[in-house]
Amino acid sequence: MTTSEAPTADRVVAPRGRGLLPARFRLRRAPVWWQELAFILGSYWAYSLIRNGVPTRTAAAFLNADTVYSAERALGLDFELAVNLAVAELRWLAIVCNYFYATAHFVVTIGALVWMYRRHPLDYRSLRTPLYACNAIALLGYWLYPLAPPRMLDGFIDTVVVFDTWGSWGSTNVAEASNQFAAMPSMHFGWALWSGMVIYRLARRRWVRGLGAAYPVLTLFAIVATANHFWVDAVAGALCLGFGFALQRGVLGMPAELAMAAGSQPPLAAA
Repeated sequence: MTTSEAPTADRVVAPRGRGLLPARFRLRRAPVWWQELAFILGSYWAYSLIRNGVPTRTAAAFLNADTVYSAERALGLDFELAVNLAVAELRWLAIVCNYFYATAHFVVTIGALVWMYRRHPLDYRSLRTPLYACNAIALLGYWLYPLAPPRMLDGFIDTVVVFDTWGSWGSTNVAEASNQFAAMPSMHFGWALWSGMVIYRLARRRWVRGLGAAYPVLTLFAIVATANHFWVDAVAGALCLGFGFALQRGVLGMPAELAMAAGSQPPLAAA
């Protein structure tokens, strides 16, 4: 495919392997923009509706938070408080982390989807499927295991509230419209890990791949620094993404295309 060609729905590649879906539904084909936009908006609406519709179980959420933090202390890995307090001492860094937490998971994830649609159309559908499967799996975690974030515990500083930063779950206006105990697993980290994997494996330029590799690490730092998540929440987010990739392979009968560096389909243009 040359740089002048647009991704079209009639460009298809026969499916490989055996999946749960019939072969005609497993064709590797370029996406149709309006179908994908409807799918993204519909999926996010349903995800938000269900996530925020989980029953509020305050006592269980704080009991689970105490259990998680106690387990971390037993392992000597309870570093969230030290990171949170250190960042709170630096106003500029705390504000950067706040805005990064509030915006990056939307901007980078949507950017990665658009970039794949434009540059790697045949791989778009197989790569976006694990992301949405991951979201569906996460909803079970929110329903079965309510968890109070560290910012609600004694000793932690809610950097969003203290520094009056817009847009995060710790601010009053957003808190009123969101499920405060949907912290396990962390989809901030799950989305970041997916975005980082896609960028690292598909990008051609070394510095872009470096940004892809760094992005999940920066996200982990931000969610801990702002006291919005325990690090264990990030581990759970990574496991959800792993299940998403496994589910995608079982349904479609082929792995998501994450080896494009030496793949058979060249990108429309190098990133």
